[in-house]
Amino acid sequence: MAGQQKNNTKPAAKGKKMAPKAKKADEREETFQAVVLTDSFETRFLPFSLERPRCLLPIGNTPMIDYTLEFLSFNGIREVIIYCTAHTFEVEAYLLASKWNPATSFASPFSSLEFIHSQSTSYGDAMRMIDSRGIITGDFLLTYADVVSNLPIGPILHKHRTRRTDDKNAIMTVVTRYGGPGQHRAKPKAVVPVFVNNPRKDRILHYDEMTPFDERKYIDLPVEVLEEPEFEMRGDLIDTGIDICTPDVLALWSESFDAEKPRSQFLHNILKDYELNGKTIHIEIVDKHYAARASTLQLYDCVSKDILGRWTFPMIPDNNWVIDQKYNRGAGGIIKEDGVILARSCKIGKKTVLGRATSIGDGTVISNSIIGRRCQIGKNVVIEDSYIWDDVVVEDGAHIQKSIIASEAAIGKSAAILDGALISYSVRIGSNTTVKAGERITRAKRKRENVDGEPLARVPADTAIVGEGGDGYAYEDAEEDEKDVCRDLLSTLIYSTAHLNLAEDSYSQIGSDAGSDEDEAEARSRHSSFASAVSDDEASGDESSGANFHKDAVADVFKTLSESGDFHNTRVEFTSLRLSNNATDHHMHRAIAVGFIKRIVQLIEGGAEPPKAVKQTLAQEGATAFLSDVALGRDKRVGDQADLLTSFQKDLCNRDKGEAVLFSLCKEFYDLEVIEEEGFEAWWKDPKSSENEHMIRVRTMAGGFIAWLEEAEEEDSDDEDDEDSD
Repeated sequence: MAGQQKNNTKPAAKGKKMAPKAKKADEREETFQAVVLTDSFETRFLPFSLERPRCLLPIGNTPMIDYTLEFLSFNGIREVIIYCTAHTFEVEAYLLASKWNPATSFASPFSSLEFIHSQSTSYGDAMRMIDSRGIITGDFLLTYADVVSNLPIGPILHKHRTRRTDDKNAIMTVVTRYGGPGQHRAKPKAVVPVFVNNPRKDRILHYDEMTPFDERKYIDLPVEVLEEPEFEMRGDLIDTGIDICTPDVLALWSESFDAEKPRSQFLHNILKDYELNGKTIHIEIVDKHYAARASTLQLYDCVSKDILGRWTFPMIPDNNWVIDQKYNRGAGGIIKEDGVILARSCKIGKKTVLGRATSIGDGTVISNSIIGRRCQIGKNVVIEDSYIWDDVVVEDGAHIQKSIIASEAAIGKSAAILDGALISYSVRIGSNTTVKAGERITRAKRKRENVDGEPLARVPADTAIVGEGGDGYAYEDAEEDEKDVCRDLLSTLIYSTAHLNLAEDSYSQIGSDAGSDEDEAEARSRHSSFASAVSDDEASGDESSGANFHKDAVADVFKTLSESGDFHNTRVEFTSLRLSNNATDHHMHRAIAVGFIKRIVQLIEGGAEPPKAVKQTLAQEGATAFLSDVALGRDKRVGDQADLLTSFQKDLCNRDKGEAVLFSLCKEFYDLEVIEEEGFEAWWKDPKSSENEHMIRVRTMAGGFIAWLEEAEEEDSDDEDDEDSD
């Protein structure tokens, strides 16, 4: 069954006109459609997806599918096909009542919004059904309804079509994102995709996947790959779930009647059979803009943090890109909607979102969390790193740690929800009850055992799980009898293999850092080599290699700044230099700081005042992005921010006008959002920043800036108190 909404309104003819000259077939404007799969054909969001469509689950207080459709909208795609499987009528009802429906909304960016309802149970079945419908008329974008992206597709589409013009066998472009050399939080863990590419042609030669549980610890490369003049193996890529395809892709799916999965089966097999089918598949690796899937609970957490970190701009809450949202961003990155009521003594931490009409009681502490609309949070509650959806009640004294609480749930007095717990819709947790880490609790109806043909029935509350007065039971996947360790890991909010007793060498060296020593991991950090292990001695870096790195790295940064060079190339050279010298994060921060200060001093010696010299240096194209992405990384850890500031401070100790330069740097770093308030606070309190009289002297002027930050935060808090009293 299929439903279709189209805007076919045409202006009335006012007179006879000569028909325009027909264009040749190859000159006609090509259509570009989008197919959005609302289901991933996985069970990674259970128990939430038992009762609600996965694509309508909120991320950043907005349904996932809205991000995907907004991505299609600003890329100018006009014809959209929504492929629905689970909860099909709920998905269709939501979209038909939304701004996306061209039949009822003048604000819709689409000319056509078509629905396909299906009982498909796999990705392959979906592709074969779409092919059988004959609704694809040309190139199309294939994606999921959990994709969050601000990526411009135009340049990628142009490259795809140019290749296709030259070679009709170039049928598909897979869009990936460079994840950096270290352990970026968006990188897959349980299943690591490995792309083997020809870098000159951007052509994928081979695809494979590795897990920590594979008995094999290597990739089997076909002989044809080894005969290529050049190839590279990439285990550092994030699959964005965005593919640009020709109709030939659907035809190949129909021929591959037993293929179900898009990468490990279809892509792998098409590449393997290249000699038979002659079809080529290419890859686009982006390192600018944002693209990721919230395809698992772990990636849901990751994408949510990226939204709070503003990586997804313009799709951030305080940009109010969704109709009926009215968020404002205050001091410390706190984002709250109209009608929020805050008690005078509650404390709202950094990077927290509060939805409309939510109330927070006295003594409550909330940090790094997203709270939905109309939630009632009692007194002395602690909520950390958690996601609370709409209409949730949390009673006095409760503690929620890194968990998801679905809409209309209730958490009783002094209850404790431990790490990774999933509390589904309308569940009630009794007072003084502890929900253990990783527990999944639901109230969903289910079939009674050994009873066929009857409707779903309510399940009695399990008080051993939800406590006295609670309502709900522990959810168990019907497929759990078929043990699948990877599936189980991907169905949890917190990724951990500690309970599996894996050997140290069980992880592929292509896919992850080797070794389990925490000190080694910290020394190598997020920027460490993605392809090779280092010993403890190597991780610390010997004196000569550290000196070599510092000298060359400073020279690269200074040269780029002084000659208005390309920071993209500098980023690549800098990373390569760091890996070859096993330099630590601190070495990197120090080199970057010295390189920037050398340029600032050069401008001051040329007659510029410190504020102007600092502003001119940071205004160079790519400079602030280099500081944010390379020096601090996407995670922007507070310790890294403090260490970077300390590195600037140390180099300025013996510089002329060092105090004024440090003050100006602080101000610009704040205005450009390179350093956050908590980063400044950690730096100022760090004993290293006041370890001697030189360090104390050079930060004297910056003390005024720190005092201003503290006063601004206090004023913002007072304003909130005044609003609450009103």
